[in-house]
Amino acid sequence: MTIYLILILSLLLNGVAAWYIMRLLRKFFFISEKIGDTYLIMRAFQIFVQSLYSMDSYHGEPMIQELIVRVGELNVEIDVFRDIFQYMLDEELEEEFNAAQEEASQPQH
Repeated sequence: MTIYLILILSLLLNGVAAWYIMRLLRKFFFISEKIGDTYLIMRAFQIFVQSLYSMDSYHGEPMIQELIVRVGELNVEIDVFRDIFQYMLDEELEEEFNAAQEEASQPQH
């Protein structure tokens, strides 16, 4: 009789543990997706600011240069979290951003 009670208790505890793990995994994937989205948005903003800085009328502007540095630092911090939670990232979009960033860093005349 005691072994049946232990078995039932074990099954109940395993069921609760499985339910809790599923909730944690859902939250984990949600966080992963949002961090990836935030990183991509910040990369797009960084590329925009760099292309703005490379325009003749804004080239050498210290505030825009400082903004580029700050956005770059923020991207590094987000990238650390993205490496931890990286499960949902669009590789093609990442490659497009890399190409756009190289193009934006070249001075336009």
